[in-house]
Amino acid sequence: MKKLIVDNISIQFPKQSELLLNAEFYCDMHEIIGIFGRNGSGKSTLFGMIFGTEKKGSLNIKINNTLIPRDHIIPKKHIGLLPQHHFLPKSYLVKNIITLFFPSDEGQNKIFYSKRISSLESKKIGALSEGELKYLELLLIGHLDHSFLILDEPFSMVEPLYRDVIHEFLLEVKKTKGIIISDHYYNDVLNLTDRNYLIKNQQLLVVKDINDLVSNRYISP
Repeated sequence: MKKLIVDNISIQFPKQSELLLNAEFYCDMHEIIGIFGRNGSGKSTLFGMIFGTEKKGSLNIKINNTLIPRDHIIPKKHIGLLPQHHFLPKSYLVKNIITLFFPSDEGQNKIFYSKRISSLESKKIGALSEGELKYLELLLIGHLDHSFLILDEPFSMVEPLYRDVIHEFLLEVKKTKGIIISDHYYNDVLNLTDRNYLIKNQQLLVVKDINDLVSNRYISP
């Protein structure tokens, strides 16, 4: 079973104190871990560093104790990323986006036969609700051939119906991948995760339950 280890994490922006200093965490396949932190704590920067698109800061990425260069993450398809901001072109039809992502019938069928997609496939991307669009993006990224998946705010602004659909889909993805997730909708995250961390005082603190989020003043009692 594969294990993703990220250590020696250091993030510092100009004119700011370090957001993370020599922090570390791990994620096993078949596991969902949550990373919490206030706005500006460095979550999205950390995710971009792991994925290979963010060159700020420093860290080591290992898979089963084999060091993986940051510029190998994308071409070697070790880790997939669902970014915080939408990335699909608004003028495309949903069905055309699916065929662009997955040229083979087998790949396309995984998406076309997913829950609720039949009602969306003839719509334009720009006409989708926040929940529909986030769900589609998650389906596309989640079915790519990666061992690990990073999700940056998958529940943000998503209507309750699609939060439930996304929750169900992520439990299915967990059967074949390891998942790292961050979202301010902390109950949605805690209902999914096996382990959790909180970015605070330059470290990734272990979070056992919602009481730790309260005691560390991430949320109010």
